[in-house]
Amino acid sequence: MLIPKGFAHGFSVLTENVEVLYKCDNYYNKESEGSIIWNDPDLAIDWKIPADKAIISEKDTKHPLFRDAKHNFHFRG
Repeated sequence: MLIPKGFAHGFSVLTENVEVLYKCDNYYNKESEGSIIWNDPDLAIDWKIPADKAIISEKDTKHPLFRDAKHNFHFRG
């Protein structure tokens, strides 16, 4: 799966035996990172896991809502 630079992305693991590997197009740079909160009510994403059972990193609990986030994707088409 290719996720273009600047696109929001996330995943939900529905089984216990899962390994996720991914590559990036550049070195990690915290200052250029952007994100949105996983449970944004405006997006209403069905992650197929009850919210009280979801395992979310501490970092991923502190992101803004989509409407308040920095949008850094620019389409040139």
